[in-house]
Amino acid sequence: MRIDHDRLVAWRRDLHAHPELSFAEFRTTALVRDQLVSLGLDPVTLPGGTGLWCDVGPDTTGCIGLRADLDALPLTETTGLPYASTVEGVCHACGHDAHTAMLLEAATVLAADPPPQRVRLIFQPGEETTPGGALEVVAAGGLAGVSRIFALHCAPQLEAGKLATRAGPITSSGAVLTVRLSSPGGHSARPHLTGDLIHAAGVLVTGLASVLDRRLDARTATVLTWGRIHAGHVGNAIPESGELVGTLRSASHRTWATVEPLVRRSVAELLAPYAVDHELDYVQGVPPVVNDAEATAEMLAAIESVVGLENLAEAGQSSGGEDFAWYLEHVPGAMARLGVWDGTSPRHDLHKPDFELDERALVYGARTLLALAYGGKYEPRTPDPSE
Repeated sequence: MRIDHDRLVAWRRDLHAHPELSFAEFRTTALVRDQLVSLGLDPVTLPGGTGLWCDVGPDTTGCIGLRADLDALPLTETTGLPYASTVEGVCHACGHDAHTAMLLEAATVLAADPPPQRVRLIFQPGEETTPGGALEVVAAGGLAGVSRIFALHCAPQLEAGKLATRAGPITSSGAVLTVRLSSPGGHSARPHLTGDLIHAAGVLVTGLASVLDRRLDARTATVLTWGRIHAGHVGNAIPESGELVGTLRSASHRTWATVEPLVRRSVAELLAPYAVDHELDYVQGVPPVVNDAEATAEMLAAIESVVGLENLAEAGQSSGGEDFAWYLEHVPGAMARLGVWDGTSPRHDLHKPDFELDERALVYGARTLLALAYGGKYEPRTPDPSE
């Protein structure tokens, strides 16, 4: 059975027009479930009601996993596309609509032409949350029997028809820091009678990054970025409370696993001279995606069969996070980047309201997933005239 490009595009556009936020992907889950059931498959919905997995192929002892993610982002789309988001303040600005459509098309082909071994199709909710919806899949037993797992992610820096992967780290970790400050407020003319909370917050903003720069190996590429600071209402009054929210990312799995005590100690020591109290919420985010060498070799074989190694692009380690990493804490696997740039238009980055993708890339992605399912190569079967 051949990939149906029109059907693939139609699914992607339908999903794009009806985006849903993390763990609210009820319509998306129903669309996927209904299609899988129509193929004679038996999908298992996650306990939360969004996301599912489904096996296809013979009942072999082990199976490989293919994963897509379902959720959209809380952004207002600005593309002006005829199939743009119809949901105010929500849009698919990360390509998850494409990921879902490609895996659904692969499922349709696999149901008609079963693979040599069992394949688990994982349609995961809540990728855009911290620590991520992959943990929901793992907790519900979605990896039981899976021996290795694969995924693709849209990459607007690469042209359609190109893919990129590598053995070893390919994304970075992510943690979320929320620091709530409190101290006696007062008149801005007499900061010595207060904790001067905003000054202390400024010391924390610059000081914590400096501490991490000097206490961690620079080769770990650990980066602290503050995204929100709020304190005070007027210029002549020192506030009693404030809040800072930021992200901490690292290319090192070891740093991801061990840096929290250093962060907590440093925050306390930086604020101590100012008599400013604090509460720190440290939400451990995803670890880096570390591609297994053997699984990467399988991914490379699939890419070669689809686009040729001449279209394999260099894959650097991204500073972004991906909760596919949680699966790799349990089973080996690999992720690849799928080029979605049309080669002429301005590049529209992920997580921006003007993100667009070249829909020609969808076929390359679906073919790569099928090549993985079929053991390294996808060759459409010639239909029997009697069928």
